[in-house]
Amino acid sequence: MAEIRQKTIRDEISFSGKGLQTGAQVSVVCRPAGEGSGIVFLRTDTENSVPIRVNDGIFSVSEKRRSTIGMGPHSVQTIEHLMAALWALEIDNVQIDINGAELPALDGSAKGFLDILGAAGISEQNAPRHIVKITEKEEVSDGKASITILPNESFKVSYSIDYAISSIPRETFTITLDNNSFIKEIAPARTFCLKQEAEQLLKAGLGKGADCENTLVMDETGPVGTVLRFPNEPLRHKILDLVGDMYMLGRPIMGEIIAERSGHALNALMAEKLFQKYVRNRS
Repeated sequence: MAEIRQKTIRDEISFSGKGLQTGAQVSVVCRPAGEGSGIVFLRTDTENSVPIRVNDGIFSVSEKRRSTIGMGPHSVQTIEHLMAALWALEIDNVQIDINGAELPALDGSAKGFLDILGAAGISEQNAPRHIVKITEKEEVSDGKASITILPNESFKVSYSIDYAISSIPRETFTITLDNNSFIKEIAPARTFCLKQEAEQLLKAGLGKGADCENTLVMDETGPVGTVLRFPNEPLRHKILDLVGDMYMLGRPIMGEIIAERSGHALNALMAEKLFQKYVRNRS
């Protein structure tokens, strides 16, 4: 089998937009990075900012509605959609400069990030790519939520969702993912919340950048002010988030993920477990 090599973007590219949670306008510059550099975020709006490398195993298990890397004024939040796009394009090394606390929401899915990064082009590098190959059953759980990963020669995800609302029925969706299937079946799925949660989120200081174009606000009959891109778009978005959160390892997984009601905090707990076992102290 031919050796799989690391990749970076070919050209520097920039974009801007409002953050989904903060509503703040931010600008981002993505730059090519050398072999072994990893995926690195840098806040350009704070003094003495320190580069944050996702490959170093920094996981936040406290966030329930977004994934965050770093701590305090040097952190960057809501990175999961960009991380999922990086996974799909097999980008291992990239420098991401941002002048705010949160990445732009774009359309609330991974599609916008895929389009932007794709326009920058992809360059293959000389170093071999590192892959997390699951060798035995791995499990984490929190109440009724759980994630199990089993050995598999591909990357397969089976996700079960269960919300107390008729527009999001209990359902399991299973897919074997590669860049093509992800781009077609998962990437366009937008983030969502229940209509009854929307006001509570705003009171908590979240969702300030949400609108009917970048967020599915689900009531009993369906999304408010928009139409679904897939009949089960919320479920597919949960898979999108899971892919992005698992790529916080900085390397792809070979294995079968079975997720039940999982969210960002539990995803981060699994990523941390995999990091300690399969990544830490390894090349």
